[in-house]
Amino acid sequence: MIKEKIIIFDTTLRDGEQSPGASLSITEKLEIAQHLAVLGVDVIEAGFPVSSPAQFEATHLVAQEVTGPSIAALARANDKDIEAAGKAVVPAKKKRIHTFIATSPIHMEYKLKKTSDEVLKMAVEAVKYAKTFTDDVEFSPEDACRSDMSFLLEILTACIEAGATTLNIPDTVGYILPYEYGRIIAQLKAEVPGIDKCIISTHCHNDLGMAVANSLAGVRNGARQVECTVNGLGERAGNAALEEIVMSIHTRSDFFGKTAENPLTTNINKKEIYRTSQLVSRLTGFVIQPNKAIVGANAFAHEAGVHVDGMLKERLTYEIMTPESIGLGGSRMVLGRHTGRHGFVDRCKQLGFKLTETEIEHAYNRFLEIADKKKEVFDEDIAAIINDEIRVVVEKIYGLEYLHVVSGTGTLPTASVKIKTKDEIKQAAACGDGPVDAAYQAIREATGRSPELESYSIKAVTGGKEALGEATVKITEKGKAYIGRGISTDIIEASAKAYIDAINRMVSTKEAGREPEVKAEL
Repeated sequence: MIKEKIIIFDTTLRDGEQSPGASLSITEKLEIAQHLAVLGVDVIEAGFPVSSPAQFEATHLVAQEVTGPSIAALARANDKDIEAAGKAVVPAKKKRIHTFIATSPIHMEYKLKKTSDEVLKMAVEAVKYAKTFTDDVEFSPEDACRSDMSFLLEILTACIEAGATTLNIPDTVGYILPYEYGRIIAQLKAEVPGIDKCIISTHCHNDLGMAVANSLAGVRNGARQVECTVNGLGERAGNAALEEIVMSIHTRSDFFGKTAENPLTTNINKKEIYRTSQLVSRLTGFVIQPNKAIVGANAFAHEAGVHVDGMLKERLTYEIMTPESIGLGGSRMVLGRHTGRHGFVDRCKQLGFKLTETEIEHAYNRFLEIADKKKEVFDEDIAAIINDEIRVVVEKIYGLEYLHVVSGTGTLPTASVKIKTKDEIKQAAACGDGPVDAAYQAIREATGRSPELESYSIKAVTGGKEALGEATVKITEKGKAYIGRGISTDIIEASAKAYIDAINRMVSTKEAGREPEVKAEL
């Protein structure tokens, strides 16, 4: 059996991070990149290096530390961008520069204010300059799907002659429909001279909910690279979701292969999909909707009587894939207060966490605190504890030492807090519209920080009355957004920890002197 491979180009760290409020620290980007390598993606688009020193540093660090995938850096069609991208990916064993320029009439007239001849010249010069840094050069005509087809054919032909090895066809604004997108890919494959020397790529946005469908239509018509993000993160409504692309190709290989003996496949280790999805969700603060395909909490849940009866008789009656195929185990190990340190560490390793001795110490102590309150501690609890504790160790500027809240019917909600800093403990008390608001008012008083609360959510990590609560907040100050998370069996405490975590992120960003980043969209 001959298998034809689809290249998975992951842009979670670049396009995915452009989701409003999804800004990641350099260490978080590296952690995700390392998981993407284990997941088996072929290309990691690590960032847009010219946009800020932090973006350059993160891209350079990923290029230096992550082996396996090609490491790509994004650049507009100008020398400054391309030089920054080239320098950022120098340490990578396999490196790529991804350069782009808009080609649609509306973008050329209103955004670039350039003629098609000027755009063509810039594209060719950009590809040629990128080739001086690496042989692997990708070119994207931004807003390709609203471009004039004759000009699209002309500029792609010229870029192939200039040395481009991958041609990406972005549906930048999520406007196109699957039949139309497939037809575009088929026409380019048939009419662009020399395109057989290149990989045709898809990059589809989800404004009309078509990103995955369009990408698969592209694959069906000859595209052999798909640009996507974990959980479908990205600008506006997001990008094509990696997990949906991969499992569609896997589950329906009969449809995508030329013949049954020649199926399409990917390099993705599918059993790492769920864990990677959860990691990205926790680090970005973007909660996965329960009915999300593949990785949502309800994706493999069955409640209707007819469904349950069918499942008991034959699993395939209502499941076209198994939870085990994406890394969800059929059974769970339950830990409790009597679990020793060795058992805890071993379970952490089974869940894929590589912890230092200091991180183990903090996480295990927190585990014992939770185990005293809960009879059973599940895998999700452990994951939440580890992510919460590691973040505290790394980023703790303010710490919650004490919280007392009084609230009830006919009672004015009041909160008092003690906040620990490096030098002292500050106390404050305040009233609010509810217990969480009162706690936040007191925290503002104690820290002297008054960011605006943009959003707040709380969810149970696992089921049951003793479940851990995970709070997520988004705060803003001077137009910049920061996301914080906190966990506890007490939802008010979890809420307070999340707010303090967000403030810690805000302060650490300011102290690091990070500049606002220029965002690029394809």
